[in-house]
Amino acid sequence: MRFLKQAWQNNKQFIVFILLMTVFRSAVADWYTVPTGSMQPTIKEGDRIIVNKMAYDLKLPFSQLSLMVTGEPQRGEIVVFESKAADNRLIKRVIGLPGDVIEMRNEALFINGKAVSYHPSQQNAPQIFAIETLGDIKHAIKIDKNKSKQLSSFNAITVPEKSYLVLGDNRRNSADSRVYGFVPRHEIKGKATDIAFSLNYDNYYLPRANRFFKDIYDI
Repeated sequence: MRFLKQAWQNNKQFIVFILLMTVFRSAVADWYTVPTGSMQPTIKEGDRIIVNKMAYDLKLPFSQLSLMVTGEPQRGEIVVFESKAADNRLIKRVIGLPGDVIEMRNEALFINGKAVSYHPSQQNAPQIFAIETLGDIKHAIKIDKNKSKQLSSFNAITVPEKSYLVLGDNRRNSADSRVYGFVPRHEIKGKATDIAFSLNYDNYYLPRANRFFKDIYDI
């Protein structure tokens, strides 16, 4: 007991800082390292993403208990969620809201029967890059023609209540709602907002200076 008291006296500022930081990361904001290319070209492997955990809920720290709903995910927003179906934490873009009817035909999306604005911006065989517009959010998508077309189309499907349909921006190389199904509202951890910094895995983990403090929605 004497040892604990002495340790507290000698380190109380540091201990309080660690506790506050832990609470902050649990309930307010956190960062997430992206290990795969499923969200290219928007997010690259090695990006450290800032996640606003208060965007949709105010949660009791160190729990999944929502004390207050602060917002709802919108089309085009990028969310981080703990997927029970995938048994993994994933980051994807919201495409379908509860009640929406979503369809994909040869890469092109249809929401409630209307085609999503889709404009090819660059074509370097075997890859196609395009700009897609979801609500007020414009973002880039990547289509790798070397990958299977298995995920390029799906029939019209209605998004259930309290669930969302999400896709990766790297459309033929993303395990998302086409693989794991809809995302329940309670699995969503928060909204991705910015890239804090980025390390280039293909170049000795050197920093990518042009991706520091970058708005994730700035195409």
